[in-house]
Amino acid sequence: MPKKTPNPTKSLKIPFFIIVSVKLCAIISHKLVTIYAAKLFTTPIKHKIPKRELKMDSESIQNTLHIPAIHKDITVYEYGKNNKKILLVHGWSGRGTQLFKIADSLLENGYSIVSFDAPAHGKSKGSTTIMSEFIASLLEIEKQYGPFEIAIGHSLGGMSVLNALKNGLKVKKAVIIGSGDIVQDILDDFISKLKLKPEISVRLRDYFENRYHVKMDDFSAYKAAKEIEIPVLVIHDKNDPEVPVKAGIHIHNNLKNGSLYLTEGLGHRKILGSHDVIKKISEFIGEQQ
Repeated sequence: MPKKTPNPTKSLKIPFFIIVSVKLCAIISHKLVTIYAAKLFTTPIKHKIPKRELKMDSESIQNTLHIPAIHKDITVYEYGKNNKKILLVHGWSGRGTQLFKIADSLLENGYSIVSFDAPAHGKSKGSTTIMSEFIASLLEIEKQYGPFEIAIGHSLGGMSVLNALKNGLKVKKAVIIGSGDIVQDILDDFISKLKLKPEISVRLRDYFENRYHVKMDDFSAYKAAKEIEIPVLVIHDKNDPEVPVKAGIHIHNNLKNGSLYLTEGLGHRKILGSHDVIKKISEFIGEQQ
């Protein structure tokens, strides 16, 4: 019997037992369910490295890097020995080797790769993290491993690249793939998947803002895009079930020097291994400014 191929345009579902437990918390109190939802929102799933990523994993130089701004350690991967460096940034519940096909292509084009496991991801320690810790990690990696020619980010990694650029990351070009956009939309979608009332989304935003002393909307990708001068290639699938294509289009519309490449039928993760996508990235990187 042939193996069933996962549908790349089908959204990942939250386990039933989590939905039940969340609903029970909601019955008890709004405060309790907000705290529980916050815990779920900031806890990534650590997946085992799939066989396809083992080559990059085994051939990389791996070191532990301390990020002073957040008092956490992360695992950093150095892949290749060329002088020109590109920084790769995975998304939520991803790994530093997840963009391996893009990495292999860039190695062939004369670049070396630096990637990392974000806090609480992959081989990095911890159980919870937030986007600001991705951004802090990027900025510290630049200090220790840079300078970089290009930064490429997937999903939350794309949002993090844009925010890091706003906060001083220096690269000549950037590529973001399947990036989220408006933070409140992301919170709304998460609460909807938990089958909770929309008002919990507002409570969740307020909870994060009070805890971390930030305005959540300040991390929205389109806001960062408005302040970026360098060329940015935005790649998004029209049928992405995790992050709607309107996010990529909206980010592109707010860039001063942006290009938009829309794919079809690749979903949120399969897009990372697409020959056409990798070719587009290589062409973009090779274009004269």
